Amino acid sequence: MHNMDHYDGETDYMHQEDDWDRDMLLDPAWEKQQRKTFTAWCNSHLRKAGTQIENIEEDFRDGLKLMLLLEVISGERLAKPERGKMRVHKISNVNKALDFIASKGVKLVSIGAEEIVDGNAKMTLGMIWTIILRFAIQDISVEETSAKEGLLLWCQRKTAPYKNVNIQNFHISWKDGLGFCALIHRHRPELIDYAKLRKDDPMTNLNTAFDVAEKYLDIPKMLDAEDIVGTARPDEKAIMTYVSSFYHAFSGAQKAETAANRICKVLAVNQENEQLMEDYEKLATDLLEWIRRTIPWLENRMPENTMQAMQQKLEDFRDYRRLHKPPKVQEKCQLEINFNTLQTKLRLSNRPAFMPSEGKMVSDINNAWGNLEGAEKGYEEWLLNEIRRLERLDHLAEKFRQKAAIHEAWTEGKEEMLQKRDYETASLSEIKALLKKHEAFESDLAAHQDRVEQIAAIAQELNELDYYDSPSVNARCQRICDQWDALGALTQKRSEALQRTEKLLETIDQLYLEFAKRAAPFNNWMEGAMEDLQDTFIVHTIEEIQGLSTAHEQFKATLPEADKERLAILGIHNEIGKIVQTYHVNMAGTNPYTTINPQEINAKWDKVRQLVPQRDQALIEEHARQQNNERLRRQFANQANVIGPWIQNKMEEIGRISIEMHGTLEDQLTHLRQYEKSIVNYKPKIDQLEGDHQLIQEALIFDNKHTNYTMEHIRVGWEQLLTTIARTINEIENQILTRDAKGISQEQLNEFRASFNHFDRDHSGALGAEEFKACLISLGFDIANDAQGENEFSRIMSIVDPNRMGVVTFQAFIDFMSRETADTDTADQVMASFKILAGDKNYILADELRRELPPDQADYCIARMAPYTGPDGVPGALDYMSFSTALYGESDL
Repeated sequence: MHNMDHYDGETDYMHQEDDWDRDMLLDPAWEKQQRKTFTAWCNSHLRKAGTQIENIEEDFRDGLKLMLLLEVISGERLAKPERGKMRVHKISNVNKALDFIASKGVKLVSIGAEEIVDGNAKMTLGMIWTIILRFAIQDISVEETSAKEGLLLWCQRKTAPYKNVNIQNFHISWKDGLGFCALIHRHRPELIDYAKLRKDDPMTNLNTAFDVAEKYLDIPKMLDAEDIVGTARPDEKAIMTYVSSFYHAFSGAQKAETAANRICKVLAVNQENEQLMEDYEKLATDLLEWIRRTIPWLENRMPENTMQAMQQKLEDFRDYRRLHKPPKVQEKCQLEINFNTLQTKLRLSNRPAFMPSEGKMVSDINNAWGNLEGAEKGYEEWLLNEIRRLERLDHLAEKFRQKAAIHEAWTEGKEEMLQKRDYETASLSEIKALLKKHEAFESDLAAHQDRVEQIAAIAQELNELDYYDSPSVNARCQRICDQWDALGALTQKRSEALQRTEKLLETIDQLYLEFAKRAAPFNNWMEGAMEDLQDTFIVHTIEEIQGLSTAHEQFKATLPEADKERLAILGIHNEIGKIVQTYHVNMAGTNPYTTINPQEINAKWDKVRQLVPQRDQALIEEHARQQNNERLRRQFANQANVIGPWIQNKMEEIGRISIEMHGTLEDQLTHLRQYEKSIVNYKPKIDQLEGDHQLIQEALIFDNKHTNYTMEHIRVGWEQLLTTIARTINEIENQILTRDAKGISQEQLNEFRASFNHFDRDHSGALGAEEFKACLISLGFDIANDAQGENEFSRIMSIVDPNRMGVVTFQAFIDFMSRETADTDTADQVMASFKILAGDKNYILADELRRELPPDQADYCIARMAPYTGPDGVPGALDYMSFSTALYGESDL
């Protein structure tokens, strides 16, 4: 049995002013007030579980709703209830409820489960009052007072500004109703026009307070105005119970606002990050889809029959390289930049790293890109090989046509020539000539044997390579072979006829031969001289043009000897003329040993003499052009030799600025931006050098011995300089962002930079693993030289070097140190904030989210929170706990 007259044991909740039994016996009106108040208080909690009571002693007899009430107000699970309707089951349930109350530090004496099961109104009301004291009033604390005294002090503090309200107790101080109205007006002045209330109208005051509390504050009507006004001293327990509801309603308002602000902040960060994730997913999807569409095109190996068609394929491939691929290269680069920016923001907001959907990791995109480039390389190699194959076919076909045409041109008229009988009436010289000519023809015929064989071999190869026009090739080859056989027979027949005639006019024949022997090399010399004199030349230096001029002068010195050889050759021809004229020789034919004649020799000699002064003038003009080129080289070199070292010096100065620590980050940023401005102001000198370079290019100058700098070197150096100053400014801006986001002081940043620079001995801007470990130890990190210390250091390295590059950049170092020193939101903090908004429930309703959060963030939560599946849930209940852990990557959202 438990005694409910007094609460002793581990916790003394409040010292009651009078005895419970005496109160119940002396004033039945108090029992009525308590019954109504306690019933309304219980229902205000039971409705969260979807139920209520009507008769307090009857509805609690089986213990089921009593256990449910305790679970709702405590947020804890009780022992499993008995569902049977027998008395023993009901007593077991009530005992479980009383044991739970006792476990909370309440020692109850002289009350047992039998009284509750039997419907003892006195004991039931006493038990409910015990529950109210423990769970609604005990935890009230105001200025080092608690429970009843704390609640009374809270009422006094809140109603102090109202002159016509004087709260001294929990009975007669509340009869006029102004105390209730003052509490509401103090917290929600828009709900009550307090100036219109009158102390002499308690019924209006009480009903106004009760109605407003029920409608706007979700506090059920636990009292009747008539009972309070009609009773000399209202029941203290009923008043305390009702007033405690005001305390909990208003004391939670500030907590709710704070919790809502925290949630808004967290949700805003999460929404921004989700938008970045969606952008990444879309860009990755589009890029992968383009790669998926492009690779089959690159893997198509369907050959073409003509070079024109294959060249069109090659042109299409070049268009792909020039037009289609470069934007995708930019998209791939932007994708990696977006991914890195998102990961940085996630680290700064203490969120888990972003894991793209399956198949859309940066590594997946790199792999797909690698496949694309592999297919691209294979396609290009196939195109070139196929073009080479078709080029080979076209070359063979053209070679066949050329050789066939040459052979056909050579054989044209040969059959008629071999069938002539001109030797019958010819003179001795003509016979000799015909014989020699025929011998030459036989040699020529033998030489052409190779060509005929080559023609047949080419035709065979074209057939083997499946040349599309093989039928016409085969027909032409057959005609050539048939004709070749006929020429062989005719040649043999004419040779036999010519051999019957010999020895005609040996002297003239010998002179013809001498003329031919000397005229041929001299003719070749003149043709070579004309070719050399007309040959175009390309020189790049004065020395080269001087060398050509020297060679030309040497050539001119050989002209007198050449003229003597010309006159000697013409003398041989004149001697033949004298013999013919003297001896009346039949000279119907020409020189059988050569086609060169004196007229041709004289014409070519005159041409050589005309070309010599033209060559002189061309060499003079080229010499002047090379002098101008030398001037342009020196002009470019003078500027490049100044600009090149200037760029290098600026690069070194920027490197020193990025390592040194002078002033605050803002001072460093201002200094760098001024420095950047001075660099940009140097751009006109670069433009001037570009102008000189354009003049050099227009003059087709390809080298410059006066400087080691090329325009490409200057451009690359200038672009690297602009990139370096921009990157350095960006690093300082990121450090400011990290400092402001994490609350790091300037002194801490200076300490971090000093430590980093101290261990960055090679000034590379990054620390090796051992250097980073020594830096952490210098900053106070306890990394022992044992297995546990190595594991801890490996964990840290996985954070600062997720790609396992073996180095730690300063930005990664700052991110790590800022996370180690800054205070960030956690999943537990967000969960606690939601619990406040939910009124200590294990779930939250959509209306509660819309009441406390901005509309967009409330809708965001409602759309993503899973339905609550706990036993204490109600229709529409949402699980804010799993949602909170998902925000920080501890579960799936």
